[in-house]
Amino acid sequence: MGIEFTKYHGLGNDFILIDNRHQPVPCLTPEQAVALCDRHFGIGADGVIFALPGQDGTDYTMRIFNSDGSEPEMCGNGIRCLARFLSDLETRDGQTSPSQSYRIHTLAGVIAPKLEADRQVTVDMGQPRLLAGEIPTTLGVADRSVVNQPLEVAGQTWAVTCVSMGNPHCITFVEDVAVIPLAEIGPQFEHHPGFPRRTNTEFIQVVRADYLKMRVWERGAGITLACGTGACAALVAGVMTGRCDRRATVELPGGLLLIEWSAADDRVYMTGPAEQVFVGQIG
Repeated sequence: MGIEFTKYHGLGNDFILIDNRHQPVPCLTPEQAVALCDRHFGIGADGVIFALPGQDGTDYTMRIFNSDGSEPEMCGNGIRCLARFLSDLETRDGQTSPSQSYRIHTLAGVIAPKLEADRQVTVDMGQPRLLAGEIPTTLGVADRSVVNQPLEVAGQTWAVTCVSMGNPHCITFVEDVAVIPLAEIGPQFEHHPGFPRRTNTEFIQVVRADYLKMRVWERGAGITLACGTGACAALVAGVMTGRCDRRATVELPGGLLLIEWSAADDRVYMTGPAEQVFVGQIG
């Protein structure tokens, strides 16, 4: 195929980034993305991200195929990696002062990442969507939020709170995230009939009001080391259920994210790293 790529990761959530600015549609099919994401026979990644031309006045467009070939609306760790990739592309193209902030069109709306001086990336993730019909889920009435709703999964009743960060999340609070049999029950949450578009699932342990531990089963990717939209949704759910502050550190297996749900503008802000791993060519 002769396609250049760069691999990045955000807290171990890893992606193949492709410069797709020459055309408005991804240059690979979902099936090709699945093959590239294979950790034994391909490059290995949780997904493939394409940097496409902007739409409707945005700087760029983001498309992503998960490791199973499905296409999510957005990815929090992925968009931090994309911001770093775009800055690197602009430097390579000879732009003496690459952009430090972007407006990126996604299937979840316009997302605005900003590169910080300490190599962290802060992302304005927008306002959370809290109504059942927006998430979407059939666990509650469409025009009401789903908070501490009983849900039967794997022979157990879980109290779940549902949040959309442009993609669906089901959050449940537990005493100890380390003992959750994630590989066993994650798929059962993802494919529960209460979630018509499937769901990401976050298991959250509240250490302090400003510190959460999280493990995640991602829709279309399975167990990952981090999920940016999931960390945002977890903090929102923690505030909605009175368990945490509006600003907290979220500890994931891959590292730490700082999440804030601003009372001033109702928007969620995520700050975390994005690191280049290597560059190569496909085919």
